[in-house]
Amino acid sequence: MADRETLGLDALVDVLKAAGEPTRLRLLALLSAGDLTVTDLTEILGQSQPRISRHLKLLAEVALIDRYQEGAWAYFRLRQEGRRVALIRELLASAAADDAILARDAIRLATLKRTRAEKAQAYFSRNAAEWDKLRRLHIAEGDVEAALKAMVGDEPVDSLLDLGTGTGRILQLFEGIYRRGIGVDASRDMLAVARSNLDRAGITKASIRHGDIFNLPLDGQSFDLVTIHQVLHYLEEPEAAIAEAARMLVPGGRLVIIDFAPHGLEHLRDDHAHARLGFSHQTMSEWLQKADLSLEKTTDLAPEGGQEGKLTVTIWLARDQRAAETVADLPRQRLHAGGV
Repeated sequence: MADRETLGLDALVDVLKAAGEPTRLRLLALLSAGDLTVTDLTEILGQSQPRISRHLKLLAEVALIDRYQEGAWAYFRLRQEGRRVALIRELLASAAADDAILARDAIRLATLKRTRAEKAQAYFSRNAAEWDKLRRLHIAEGDVEAALKAMVGDEPVDSLLDLGTGTGRILQLFEGIYRRGIGVDASRDMLAVARSNLDRAGITKASIRHGDIFNLPLDGQSFDLVTIHQVLHYLEEPEAAIAEAARMLVPGGRLVIIDFAPHGLEHLRDDHAHARLGFSHQTMSEWLQKADLSLEKTTDLAPEGGQEGKLTVTIWLARDQRAAETVADLPRQRLHAGGV
């Protein structure tokens, strides 16, 4: 929708002025490839921080880039929608592939991402042994993902929000159906892992944010699909997290929760910081209902042969109850990943 809007003369001139300067055009090219800090950009462009900051401020003023805070760091990225950004993408696509300056920027960006990936992998390696122990307690992750994809389906959605995104795996798994995606996590180490994985996969339509699952730094009613994958059992108040997730949904939007069914593995409290030992269908149904969500589908993925000491993974899919009243009124493009 937004990209099909036209721009008035003044707005068009503002966009062209903002982009019509070498450093700012280079910044736009870099920010179209993912999230970067001022420090990242100064290293790549070899310019001073005040100078880069001034250019970023101008680009933000004409709504070409987004800025968001993550602790002491501020991240920037090219906006994902809007006619102004569509125009910028057309300009960037017109740049010669062998332009020496842009090519050098791309090489430096690749180096920065490689360093980022090495740091993320170091963290992942330090914790991989513990995660592997937990994965061995339930059916193969590939089977869980297959069941999850079957439940969600392959119909395009406009926007996906993954809460407790961890490694960013959900953003990768559903990359083919959403137009824009956001992953939120409270761990800055995991955010580094997720960014590295998205970089490696070449996914630029998803971004990663630091945030509290109980108080999300996002506008409500903004997402068609929200996922919470293996997160609720770590929380003391999972019901509150579900309510906050429901607040993010557009009318008729869907929430998908993947977690453990009730179990008696008490050692997970101490060994893996689990606050809850799984969730029953009744409990989950009650929480979803309180959040004005209607439970549509449930799938239990039990270990083969009901092995003793193994965990059952459950997938719950619920829908915003305003669907029956309002989905028919939504523009058709809003429900299609291509309808921008």
